[in-house]
Amino acid sequence: MSFDKLKQNRAASINKLVEAAEKLSTPKASYGDDRIWSPVVDKAGNGYAVIRFLPALEGEDLPWVRFWDHGFKGPTGRWYIENSLTSIGQPDPVSEINSVLWNSGNEKDKEIARERKRRLHYVSNILVLSDPANPDNEGKVFLYKYGKKIFDKIMDIMQPQFQDETPINPFDFWAGANFKLKIRNFEGYRNYDKSEFEGASELFSGDEAKLEKIYNSLYSLKDFIDPANYKSYADLKRKLVEVLGAEALAGSSTEPESVNVAAASVGKSVEPVQSYNSSESTFAASSTDDDDDDESLSYFAKLAQGG
Repeated sequence: MSFDKLKQNRAASINKLVEAAEKLSTPKASYGDDRIWSPVVDKAGNGYAVIRFLPALEGEDLPWVRFWDHGFKGPTGRWYIENSLTSIGQPDPVSEINSVLWNSGNEKDKEIARERKRRLHYVSNILVLSDPANPDNEGKVFLYKYGKKIFDKIMDIMQPQFQDETPINPFDFWAGANFKLKIRNFEGYRNYDKSEFEGASELFSGDEAKLEKIYNSLYSLKDFIDPANYKSYADLKRKLVEVLGAEALAGSSTEPESVNVAAASVGKSVEPVQSYNSSESTFAASSTDDDDDDESLSYFAKLAQGG
């Protein structure tokens, strides 16, 4: 939509976003991508920044996309760091194996499935308002990759639980809200529990020239849902064999029967598509801000039932 239409249609935005989030059903690797903004933490693992979530670009229905990836180290010592084909509604070899392991009834198999579970990510356009660690980022538009806990905070402000609270669309230029990102290190992971939205406010005091400039700086999110940016099933399966080892994939493990069944459950390959590069060191050094075990492990159970 045009900038003028964005302003006219903003009243209906919250309902549209809430409905889409309830359905939810996305990624190009962000490693080395200078469009991606990441908060910096100090030696203690603490960090602070103020950002503003931005609206959807013309031609894109939502101001976010969602996708999953996997990141784990196999018995060969090699890393498996790949986006999951489940993000675009296609079968994925890791999820298929995890489904069998999770439903084997063996606790050791479940632990393996947990270690290899899908990691959930969202991506949105943001404006960096304050970045004490990197002041040069302030006033610039970036893509920001975040997890379920921050997404839950977005949903909470759009559909508050109490009658004295007014719904706010945080992606709105005129009645959105700045987001104070507060990062702590908790048990080795980044924790965002103390992060919070400020009250509703006009960005740039409603200065439309500045707002339109920001709007024209938005990045498309379509790369994150483009099948061309995912490796094929066949390529992912080959990588999985390299990481787990042919013997491990074929059933040479502490629980040979269940892993053998898991290996047999991996289906036929699909036509190859363009792949992307990923960085083991970048992934290994990163930490997730939330735990979406419930959704991932529920997905494994559903797969086993043919759902």
